[in-house]
Amino acid sequence: MKKIQKVIVATFLSFWTIVGIVFIPPALAEEESGWKLPFRIHGFWEQAGAFRFGDSLTEHEDYNLLESRLQVKFTYYPEIIQKLADWNSSIFFKADLLADGFDEELDGELREFYLETSPFSFFDMKAGRQIITWGTGDLLFINDLFPKHRASFFIARDDQYLQVPSDALKTSFFSPWVNLDLIFIPFFEPDNPIRGNRLSFYNPFTNDLVGEDANFYYKRPDRNPKNTEFALRFNRFFGSYETAIYGFWGYYKQPLGIKEPLGKTFFYPKLNAYGASIRGPVGDGIVNLEVGYYLSKEDQSGDDPLIENSSMKYLAGYERECWTDFTLGAQYYLSQLLDYADYRASAPPQSHKSDHYYHLLTLRLTQLLYHQDIEVSFFVFYSPSDQDFHLRPRISYKMSDHLKVSLGSNIFGGRDDFTMFGQLKRNDNCYLRIRYSF
Repeated sequence: MKKIQKVIVATFLSFWTIVGIVFIPPALAEEESGWKLPFRIHGFWEQAGAFRFGDSLTEHEDYNLLESRLQVKFTYYPEIIQKLADWNSSIFFKADLLADGFDEELDGELREFYLETSPFSFFDMKAGRQIITWGTGDLLFINDLFPKHRASFFIARDDQYLQVPSDALKTSFFSPWVNLDLIFIPFFEPDNPIRGNRLSFYNPFTNDLVGEDANFYYKRPDRNPKNTEFALRFNRFFGSYETAIYGFWGYYKQPLGIKEPLGKTFFYPKLNAYGASIRGPVGDGIVNLEVGYYLSKEDQSGDDPLIENSSMKYLAGYERECWTDFTLGAQYYLSQLLDYADYRASAPPQSHKSDHYYHLLTLRLTQLLYHQDIEVSFFVFYSPSDQDFHLRPRISYKMSDHLKVSLGSNIFGGRDDFTMFGQLKRNDNCYLRIRYSF
């Protein structure tokens, strides 16, 4: 199936790149004389490399990213089928063709491919492969329980690759009182975990850092209708304040259950989640508040040490422009493990035990210079409870309307190997990305 997907992606990308280069410029000239194009096509070509400071546990100790990527985005407005045209329909396609120097292979990824239509003034529908995200956090997610590619985030790919696409049906209903988004995901798509070939990480079975020899197995839920995931969001504005209520019925996107400790087999426990958020102006800035309750369906009493406990998540954020072209954003995130006494009592004596409360602070500083063509940014994660951190400095220069160069780094550290960022302390890297957009 994956080979078929690669062939489809490569064929589409090759065809539409030729169309974009050969036929679009003269078509645009005709458009100026009154002819309307039934489609739009654009994308980018990017060279990227992330060079690390040495880690013998992974496949390549001196780099974890070396790739050439072509992305094509294509939007088609169907006019042949009159009903679709009347409904302001569009077909969107986005795919990447990747020449991966790390794995030494040519790969293709279908990022998005969906039909979007509005048969009624109060109803929109989007069906197909799509990126889904909601919530108020800046790189922190509470009610956004859609899959993420955390390894891409840590090895210096563009932030858009943190999001993993889902095959889904999204429906949106609008009214003067409240709006409703309802999402059906028939095929479970997990987070893309750290596997050890590019990033070393903590092994709870051996209590040390491991790399490409980790050999963990992640068992996904079976593909059948009873495992369909559902998500909904009610949202509306009260003056300048956007409020939302969320619900999710599905599975944890991370393998937070252990099925066979000796066989290193993890699985994805069932999860129900409920939450709310508000975002709006306070003084000279923007404040956001978000809360979520995670009900671990397979360990509701909290006395199974092999399955994640239920928990509460809290987030508070503030953002403001301190002076011209300088923006500051700060967040405080708190996770509370529920049924903590039962969890402590049932955990094996020799195992590492999670804290009752997990605290995380973030800070984002962004300065635009030289007519906003240069962006200097700094993002930091710091956990006072785990005493670990992740630093993300970056500078980008937009050399022209088409060419952009980015230079940055990912720096990790922590007191203990078993914490979120402490386990990545051997994975510091410095990266360079050169992108040509068309």
